[in-house]
Amino acid sequence: MSDGLAGRLIAVEGIDGCGKTTQAGILAARLDALLTFEPGATALGSELRRLVLEAKTVPIDDRTEALLMVADRAQHVAEVVAPALADGRWVVTDRFTASTLAYQGYGRGIPLTELRALADWASGGLAADLTVLIDMPVEVAERRFPPEQADRIEGSARGFRDRVADGYRRLAADDPTGWVVIDGTGSVDDVAAAVWSAVGDVLDVAR
Repeated sequence: MSDGLAGRLIAVEGIDGCGKTTQAGILAARLDALLTFEPGATALGSELRRLVLEAKTVPIDDRTEALLMVADRAQHVAEVVAPALADGRWVVTDRFTASTLAYQGYGRGIPLTELRALADWASGGLAADLTVLIDMPVEVAERRFPPEQADRIEGSARGFRDRVADGYRRLAADDPTGWVVIDGTGSVDDVAAAVWSAVGDVLDVAR
């Protein structure tokens, strides 16, 4: 949690193609919050993103992938997220620690206990005050981006994407006070309304 910091941190999560980036932008605008994202929101992070997502011809071990992702998060927190929170700003991030647990944990099969410890260390103990999961069937999300535009992780086998989607749902079920699950299959406006209502209920935002 952002304990001791003046701002609040909301993470918007979900499988590729679920619409989370659109919803993170809408939510940040409504809250007048800083909008950011992972991986790649810093100069160093941009290089790490290129390595982990665009290097389709270079083999990357699963643990190496996880280390690159949390390295991006360490820089992201130090350079963007923590300073904004300390200044009293609310922050909405498109992906945060839950992505590591869903993709590298449930997706790649790295033990969650190891990833949680690594992610906690990388973020300096900073956790989202609320995680919003935009939930959507994998087959629906797959229709939203052409295969030729998929990055290295998006282009993984269907079984991987199924495990990631299931992982997100398990993470949400294990922490019902820290997560809200939104059906992402509706229109952009309908999903945004549901997100706004849920965030208001949990974080006591005036609506």
